[in-house]
Amino acid sequence: MTISGSDNLHMVVVDKYTDKWKQDFLDIKSELEKALGDTAPRIEHVGSTSVEGLSAKPVIDIDVVIEDESHLNEAISRLASIGYRHEGDLGIKGREAFKYDGKTHLLKHHLYVCTKDSSELKRHLTFRDYLRSNEEAVKEYGRIKEEGAMLYPDDMDMYIKHKSGWIENVYRHLGL
Repeated sequence: MTISGSDNLHMVVVDKYTDKWKQDFLDIKSELEKALGDTAPRIEHVGSTSVEGLSAKPVIDIDVVIEDESHLNEAISRLASIGYRHEGDLGIKGREAFKYDGKTHLLKHHLYVCTKDSSELKRHLTFRDYLRSNEEAVKEYGRIKEEGAMLYPDDMDMYIKHKSGWIENVYRHLGL
């Protein structure tokens, strides 16, 4: 079931959880692993689609984990060879963002490269793992996301603002 209230191209869409997202991640991961080789010892499925039972925007969030900054240029080059463009950290230290065009064979995804000791990677994994082990938090966060999509179907910034207070409370609880 899709929760939204608009038909335009910039609408906020939140879907009920589907097991298909696990396979979507694996499909993307497979393509990334072939290109990155040993440059990236880990590729993590993060974000809401990585949490069973959680409603989410149908977009896979992926953190490619590299050993340290000395591997970043190699990762950028290898990702470029399969169509990803480096966009820098976009104001979030410790997380390098990438865009792509095409890739219609894969579900829409957000791709980031982080060093293994990045605070942003730690935040992503800690939040994901908290949700994976807390059914009540999954229900509440899903409800807030669905509510935000209905209240702000055409305004991603307001949708994000709507759920931000809850997320920040969890971060404080987790010491992030």
